[in-house]
Amino acid sequence: MVVCDGGYYHHVTCSESVRLVDGAGLCSGRVEVKSNQSWASVCEADFDRQDAEVVCGELGCGAPAALQGGLYREGEGQTWDKEFQCKGKESLLLDCDTSDRENNTCLPGNAVGLTCSEPDDVRLVGGGSRCAGGVEWYDQGEWRTVGADDWDQRDVAAVVCRQMGCGSTVSVPPGNTTRGFGVSCSGSDSSLRECRRTYDLLPGLTVICSDLLVQPDIFLTDPMGGVFRGHQGPEMFRGYNFTITCSTQPQYPGGSFLLTFTGSNRTQTQPAVNHSAAFLFPAADDSHQGTYSCVYDNYVFSHNFSSESELLSLAITASPLPAFIIRHVVVLLTLLTAITTSYLYYKPTRRQKRVNRVSSMDLYVNAMEMVSLSSRSEAGPGEERAAQGTE
Repeated sequence: MVVCDGGYYHHVTCSESVRLVDGAGLCSGRVEVKSNQSWASVCEADFDRQDAEVVCGELGCGAPAALQGGLYREGEGQTWDKEFQCKGKESLLLDCDTSDRENNTCLPGNAVGLTCSEPDDVRLVGGGSRCAGGVEWYDQGEWRTVGADDWDQRDVAAVVCRQMGCGSTVSVPPGNTTRGFGVSCSGSDSSLRECRRTYDLLPGLTVICSDLLVQPDIFLTDPMGGVFRGHQGPEMFRGYNFTITCSTQPQYPGGSFLLTFTGSNRTQTQPAVNHSAAFLFPAADDSHQGTYSCVYDNYVFSHNFSSESELLSLAITASPLPAFIIRHVVVLLTLLTAITTSYLYYKPTRRQKRVNRVSSMDLYVNAMEMVSLSSRSEAGPGEERAAQGTE
């Protein structure tokens, strides 16, 4: 277990008022709060996720990952007698509001245990890959160079590659002129956080890990529409040509792609041009059915590295003629349906327009007659007779 004696321990902060004990490191364990110069366990009923967020943040760890009573060994000291009421944004646990506990006892096995996620506090820089370069550690708000003595370099490098998820150590190149704070590891530690830190300035450590190259991509294309998506993956019609393309991210120049095929022992190799290579198959037949993969090889940092793509399973199926006929029948039926629908729609529309025009004319004539009758009634009998005489 890592002992925290105050101040900063790498990216994890050693708090003077809260700690996690009996866990795998500083970011997991039973929650204890300092009370009257002694440490007290916290009861599960008095601690929730918002309280856990404050504790993980105060210790410099990641977000809470597990919160459970009895998760770690029961403490031998006293129990904290208040309930925390954090909002989740406080910097320190003791900044949170508290209230008296209704039940003044905490049953055995109910001391709260907390596991915080690990902070992303280690990186490799300047190597063209997340798995190669100079080792840096996030410490007290900034990234700092990590150094190691010659006899510690391989052990520290092994821990770094393991913590980064980059496989094993390939090499520890010399020549890093930058100096950094010293770290000493046993080699079996799961992270640098578990290693011993020395405050001597030592030569900066450069590490090359085995998983240097990113995983390449593999995909299938054809210019004639002979490939389609089946139930088990892509399927190809016999007689159609197709292309399998391998590509990778532009990490390093050069390299080559090896196309492997499980259906036989044959392989094909092409140089990487613009970080990709295309393998052309002129006519698909049953011998092409099987599983393919791309292996990208490159010679970098005086070592050979390789990375394999996901598997691509290809099935070869019968002639596309029946499917071709069905496709055209479907197209013709769709076209006929569209024509019929258009005819049925536009025919009543034209008829309706004629009816509308006739109805509009009738309404106009009727309106004019009503206006004429209204004018005559307002003119009076004499004027009406005069108007009739004039007519």
